[in-house]
Amino acid sequence: MKTLTTWAARAAIVAGIAASSIAPATAQTVYQIPALSDYSGPFAAIMPMLGPGRDGVVAWWNAEQGAKLGVKLELKTYDTRYDTAQTASLWPGVLATKPIIGLSLGGPDTSALQQRLPTDKVPMILGSAATGFGWRPNQWVLATRPTFVHEFTGFIEWFQKNKAGGSRPVKVAMFTTEASPTFADMGKGINAYAKANPSIINLVEMVYIEPQPADVTLQLRRVLNAGAELILVPTNIQQAVAVKRAMQALSKNVPIAYSIQNSPAMLQKLVGSLSAMDGDYEVHSGVIATEEDTEAKKFYDMLVAKYGMKAPWHSITTIGINQALVMVRAVEAAARKNGGDKLTGEMLYNTLLDTNFPAKDFFGFTGGDIDFSVEAPFPTKDPRVNIGQVVGGKLVTVAKGVPVPTLAKW
Repeated sequence: MKTLTTWAARAAIVAGIAASSIAPATAQTVYQIPALSDYSGPFAAIMPMLGPGRDGVVAWWNAEQGAKLGVKLELKTYDTRYDTAQTASLWPGVLATKPIIGLSLGGPDTSALQQRLPTDKVPMILGSAATGFGWRPNQWVLATRPTFVHEFTGFIEWFQKNKAGGSRPVKVAMFTTEASPTFADMGKGINAYAKANPSIINLVEMVYIEPQPADVTLQLRRVLNAGAELILVPTNIQQAVAVKRAMQALSKNVPIAYSIQNSPAMLQKLVGSLSAMDGDYEVHSGVIATEEDTEAKKFYDMLVAKYGMKAPWHSITTIGINQALVMVRAVEAAARKNGGDKLTGEMLYNTLLDTNFPAKDFFGFTGGDIDFSVEAPFPTKDPRVNIGQVVGGKLVTVAKGVPVPTLAKW
C-alpha cells in the first residue's frame, strides 16, 4: 500500500512537471482594439491596403513582444463608412468591449468621438496628418503626423532653399476647396504662413475649386501666367487628377506637390502612367514607398514573409503600419511599467503623453520621434517631413527628415 501511495505521489509530481512544461510561460491578457475602417464608403478602395498593414504589425508584435509581456492584442474592425453618424452609432457597442486604445481612420470618426473620448477614457491613434482646428489641448485622438500645413511648409522651405536658390521667395499656387473642413484648413494655414514669411514664399493665389472639379485649365493657366513655379495640391485624388490633366493640356511641366492620400502611386493609372508625373513631388511625414532598400521596406518585407501580411508596398499600406506601430509601442511601454494585465485607456493616454518614443522604434515609418503633449495632439518637439519625387518614371526619395518650421496657430 505504501509502495502504491509513493508511486501515485511520484506520478502526480511528474504529471505536474509535464503540464508546466507545455503551459504558456506567461498568462496572456487579451485586449480588443477597435480598428475604425471604411469598407463600404468613399475610401473603401484603400482598406485592402491599410487594413492588412495594421493586421501585420499586430501579428508581429503579439509574437515578438506581447508574448513576453503577457499581452495579446486583437483587432476588431468596425466599418464606419467614413461617416460621422455611423461612427457615433457604433461607438456604444465599441465601448462595451472595454477598449484600452483604438485606431482612427480620419476626419468623420475624429469629429464623432473627439469630444467624448476624454469621458470614455479611450485614446485613438490617427495615421493621417492632424488639422489646425484639432490643435487644441486635452485631445484624445492623437495623430502620428503633424498637421498638413506643417508638412507642406517644411517642403516649401526645402524647395525655396534647394530649388529656388534660397535668396528669393518661391512663387507658389495652391488648389483646395472650402467644401471640406480639413481642406479649407489647409488653405487657411498656408495663407497664414505666407503672410508671416514673405521672404520664403510668394503665394500667387489660393485657388478654391469644387471637391470633384471637371476642369481647372483656366485656373491653372491663370496662376502659371502669374509666374507660379510650384503647385500644391495636398487634398484629394479628384483635385489632383484635375490639376495634372490641366497641366498636360497646357503642355507645361511646373512641378506639383501631393500628399500621401493622393500620392503619385494613387494617381498614376488615372493620368496615364507614373512617367506622366515626372518632376512631381510627394510630401508628408510618413514613408515614401519607393523600391529603394530602406529600413521601412525591409520591415514590410519581413511582415509579408514571416507574418503573412497581404498588402502591396504602397503609401496607403504604410499608413496602417505607421499607426499600428505607434499603438503597439504605447501598449508595450504601459505594460512594462504597470503590468500586462492591468492596462486601462487612461493609462495608455498618460503613457502616450509622458513618453518620448524614439524614431528608431518605428523602422522609418514616422518622420521622427513621436511625442505628444496636453497642448497638441501631434508631434511638436521636432517634426520632420519626407520628400519623394518622380524621376525617370520612378518614385525616389529626394530628402528625408527635413525639419518642419515652428508655426503659430492659424
